[in-house]
Amino acid sequence: MASRFKPLIKAFGLVDGIKFYIHLLFKKYGAFTSSKYQTTFHLRSKTTDKYTFKQVFLDDQYNVSLPFIPTRIIDAGANIGLAAVYFSHRYPGSKIIAVEPSRDNFQALLKNIQGHPSIKANCMGLWNKDVYLSIMNPTGPSSSFMVTETNPDNPEAIPAESVETIMRGEQWDTIDLLKIDIEGSEKEVFEQNYEYWLPKTKAIYLELHDQMKKGCSKSVFAAISKYNFSFSISDENLVFINEDYL
Repeated sequence: MASRFKPLIKAFGLVDGIKFYIHLLFKKYGAFTSSKYQTTFHLRSKTTDKYTFKQVFLDDQYNVSLPFIPTRIIDAGANIGLAAVYFSHRYPGSKIIAVEPSRDNFQALLKNIQGHPSIKANCMGLWNKDVYLSIMNPTGPSSSFMVTETNPDNPEAIPAESVETIMRGEQWDTIDLLKIDIEGSEKEVFEQNYEYWLPKTKAIYLELHDQMKKGCSKSVFAAISKYNFSFSISDENLVFINEDYL
């Protein structure tokens, strides 16, 4: 735990860093207020929230140098909203569409994004078309829910939209940054119906989940290779930059 002290100070400043350290040291959950991020973070006990918090703010996994400043961001697999808050602070003036299919995660997300009007939250999934989904492993870890298509009359059905539908709904002609961490659904997203939105996307942060669903990497790289993207790795994320916009 002591190894987290310096990263907490670096991420949140001396006063808030010490307070966060004490909370985490004694395994206290609930509300953590950060003056830097202008947010009261809500982390739930017996979930993966603390691990996600560590990834985003202590490991700084989205600290990627981009050749432009994003103003149109989609956070697909927003979980409890921590990455969305990070992006809101890192890129002031941006508009962020946060997409999360789990109702429990979404309720926590709404708490975490309070005070960030630039973040628009949607309780839905991301897919290659507009459908309904259901969670396949509802008792699994809160950061690892997988989904599958279902009928709209299923009481557990969750709406899902394609990237194209989100773009058209926001009247965006391009996406500056598309962050995708959707527990295997990237296979379907990149499998078909990507021809409209993919060449109009400037940067993608993507976490692959071949260990959860076979064919994710194949689907993603087959689609990406048709366009002029460069490729690098940052922490657990693949980073794709559309060279046509440089």
